[in-house]
Amino acid sequence: MQYAELFCQSNFSFLTGASHPEELVKQAHFFGYSALAITDECSLAGIVRAHTLIKDEELDLKLIVGSVFRLESLQVVLLCPNKKAYSELCRVISNARRRADKGEYALEKWDLLSVKHCLIIWLPQGEVEDENWGTWLSRHHASRVWIGIQRNLSNQEKQYLHHCETLAQQLHFPICAVGAVLMHSAQRIRLQHVLTAISQNQSVEQVKAQLLSNCERAMRSKDKVSKIFKPPWVTESLKIAKLCTFNLDELRYQYPSELVPQGQTAMQYLRSLVAKGIQRRFTEGVPDDIAKTIEKELSLIEELDYPYFFLTIYDIVMFAKKQGILYQGRGSAANSVVCYCLEITAVDPRQVAVLFERFISRERNEPPDIDVDFEHQRREEVIQYIYQKYGRKRAALAATVITYRFKSAVRDVGKALGISESQLVYFIKNVNRRDRGLNWQAQIVELGLEPGSLKGAQFIELVNEVMGFPRHLSQHVGGFVISAGPLHDLVPVENAAMPERTVIQWDKDDLESLALLKVDVLALGMLSAIRKTFELVEQHTGRSLSIAQLTRLQDDPKVYDMIQKADTVGVFQIESRAQMSMLPRLKPQCYYDLVIQIAIVRPGPIQGDMVHPFLKRRSGEEPVTYPSEAVKSVLERTLGVPIFQEQVIKLAMVAAGFSGGEADKLRRAMASWKKTGELMQFKEKLLNGMTQRGYDSQFAERIFEQICGFGEYGFPESHSASFAVLAYASSWLKYYYPAMFYTALLNSLPMGFYSASQLLQDARRHNVPVLPVCVNHSRYEHFICQVEGLWAIQLGFRIIKGLNQNTAILIADKRPEQGFASVRCLSELGVEKAALERLASANALSCFSDDRYAARWQLMEQESTLPLFNALPYDQVPSIQSPDAFEDLLEDYAATGVTLNQHPISLLDEAEMLGAFTRMTDLSKKTHKSLVTVIGVVTGKQSPGTAAGVTFFTLEDDTGNINVVVWAGTARAQKQAYLGATLLEVKGIIEKEGDVIHVIAGRLIDRSELLRGFDAKSRNFH
Repeated sequence: MQYAELFCQSNFSFLTGASHPEELVKQAHFFGYSALAITDECSLAGIVRAHTLIKDEELDLKLIVGSVFRLESLQVVLLCPNKKAYSELCRVISNARRRADKGEYALEKWDLLSVKHCLIIWLPQGEVEDENWGTWLSRHHASRVWIGIQRNLSNQEKQYLHHCETLAQQLHFPICAVGAVLMHSAQRIRLQHVLTAISQNQSVEQVKAQLLSNCERAMRSKDKVSKIFKPPWVTESLKIAKLCTFNLDELRYQYPSELVPQGQTAMQYLRSLVAKGIQRRFTEGVPDDIAKTIEKELSLIEELDYPYFFLTIYDIVMFAKKQGILYQGRGSAANSVVCYCLEITAVDPRQVAVLFERFISRERNEPPDIDVDFEHQRREEVIQYIYQKYGRKRAALAATVITYRFKSAVRDVGKALGISESQLVYFIKNVNRRDRGLNWQAQIVELGLEPGSLKGAQFIELVNEVMGFPRHLSQHVGGFVISAGPLHDLVPVENAAMPERTVIQWDKDDLESLALLKVDVLALGMLSAIRKTFELVEQHTGRSLSIAQLTRLQDDPKVYDMIQKADTVGVFQIESRAQMSMLPRLKPQCYYDLVIQIAIVRPGPIQGDMVHPFLKRRSGEEPVTYPSEAVKSVLERTLGVPIFQEQVIKLAMVAAGFSGGEADKLRRAMASWKKTGELMQFKEKLLNGMTQRGYDSQFAERIFEQICGFGEYGFPESHSASFAVLAYASSWLKYYYPAMFYTALLNSLPMGFYSASQLLQDARRHNVPVLPVCVNHSRYEHFICQVEGLWAIQLGFRIIKGLNQNTAILIADKRPEQGFASVRCLSELGVEKAALERLASANALSCFSDDRYAARWQLMEQESTLPLFNALPYDQVPSIQSPDAFEDLLEDYAATGVTLNQHPISLLDEAEMLGAFTRMTDLSKKTHKSLVTVIGVVTGKQSPGTAAGVTFFTLEDDTGNINVVVWAGTARAQKQAYLGATLLEVKGIIEKEGDVIHVIAGRLIDRSELLRGFDAKSRNFH
């Protein structure tokens, strides 16, 4: 017996389906189905994943594209027999989604009337209205309608079956069997119940009347199908399946063509642009090898018909250039010579040899990889330019599938099971997710969950099951799909949460699977900061700068000396805790060293055990050897150690005989091996290929282990090369123009690893004066002024928490030349009381009051409802006690998050509340492995995936930042201090390696009670 399931919803029918598309496909194949239709509700979001699995695993299962819809009491499934029907279905979904808010849809009769190609399976509801809907369907779609009969084995099913058969006889509609599948296995029934409760924002108990009464919505074996459905119904389902011949591989992307001037082909126009770029980029003539590479790239672009792709990117970056928006392209194709000539990237190809097979592969058959980063505060201008140029019908953002992670899973499942919200918040707050050696289930049991109870066992099981489930679609960070014709012919489009944004229903992985063009228009905060620094430098010194100019000036020894000392707070990429530890060891001296520096502090090289061999070879402690000239050609620049993803791919080619296409399949397998284990299928070919070419088995095994280290974490040289340009530019600006650089950073927040407080403290350590926010001096943004011949930072109103930007601009714009004389002047200007109170709390009214307490009295004096002050002359303030230094500190942090007065550690130490401890600046005087006590404000925690449960704390005292290493066992034993301390005392052992100093934590002591009311948030990255 054959069977085709024509009505099946995956978990992309959000909070309804209880199985992944891949699970449904595997189960259907296991049961021996001949076809499976994935028919999510008004959506094609899950179809590509099912298609990809069938294709990758070469399963003998036909996938049918479809969707289920509801209109009042009508429920229908639309299936796609051909490409025309597919485009029609995409249009229907897009129209219904665009009429409604994000996540909803509004189908209209007109949508169904317009269906001319889709096959229709009508699902009667057993109600009186069925007759009217049946008549309507018969009138408009008689030849393409079937009645789909479900067997849910409910107590009223006999009447339902009779009702459907009567309708079929009256309307002459054939009957087909449908499973109405919501889960691949009956074991998912509890999860389906929980999802139903979550969708209603209630508990399972509260929605029990709406829950499935049995497990009949699970996928059935063919044996069971044959027992509950009449044979003619099953035969009719197979007949429908045979009519459906459409396959997603038929989709063909067409590039927008209006970018090409009349009278020229796309390739001719691209060649002319490259020729002009050559004159700009290579003013002293093109080296022969570069010229050959340019021609090779252009020939491949022409052969694979990608000129429109490069022209599309070129058009976007030229718009940004004209608008003065800083940008930088990255990616394997972005760092080609063609992209350098088109000004898509500033990376000089003479400095970086990108693997050509990663530029475009004939065998790969997918679009080139180009990401373009734009200033994060101005990217919206670029996005709206794309929408305006191509229209909403032809341009939309890719989706990102938001999935359940630990916190959301605990919160939603717990609520559905009736666990109190306060208990769930307690669980979430106190489970240490950084400790990968102690699972969350055990920790929750310690926190009071009873694992032996039915509810406790179900809670743990269901949280585990739902993690990774799609929760909803969100917009991608910047992946645009642009088409020649209406986009809804290719993929459904729906509204994003943000106004004036539309998204397609597929994410970036789906687009890659179908080889559809995605233009990545991404946001990068450092580009905003660099552009603002350039403006400040030109404004105050008259010097005009650009990234390209700094690139030409690179390898400045003074800048690299600063980098080698890890003086990199605020600069791009090399500012993290791990990077700062590596900089004094690797000691970058040139641009390419930075490329390596950025890539080596990544999980790939670390897990592949490549970092220490590289450092030893660089320092001369270990000889640099190569097993062959072929391997040397790949690894010579990195001293025989593979650091970049491209090198691993190239090694597979030169050492194991992989073709370019096979090497790219290896790359794709590396990206998902932990999830699928796909990488292991290459092991035999790699090992055999290397041994056959004369490499010893130990070398071959080591290379494979390194490839495994890169699994999911490989960092391409092309991306690192682009990032290194910005790392150098930001370092150069910090060294030569620190005041401008810090001001630009502060005006570009939020971005990077550091808070405004940390940036300002670092600025002061670099002898940059900082002036407090003041109503008579500040503007909205921070700006540059001079203090005793030094460039200084004048803090702006933007640093005051809760102060409206329009109010701040009003104060700055309407301020008299001589300044405001009193609080009354601000009130008369129209500044509201709440804003005045925020200004007072930030001590921004100090120009006409002694302190923030006095300023608040002045505000109270203006309250006509307070007769106490009526007898006082205006602005006469009663004698009140001024805040002490500690009160000032708390107020500063509460109002602005920063203080220009004494550091908390200084105040507490002066008050003799801390006991004996060592400051950051004195750690260098301590001997290696000696005992030490440090104390500081917790400003950061990092738990990299490679750190085997280690957490790196950053403690800030009044002299700088202290690096603390907390092992998993220490964290477990002292969980409260580990998770909750804002002021932390650490007793431990000092470790020194050259200029790198760590404190290995032994005892953690939470001293937060000393700073009660202190508002300093830690930046946690894990």
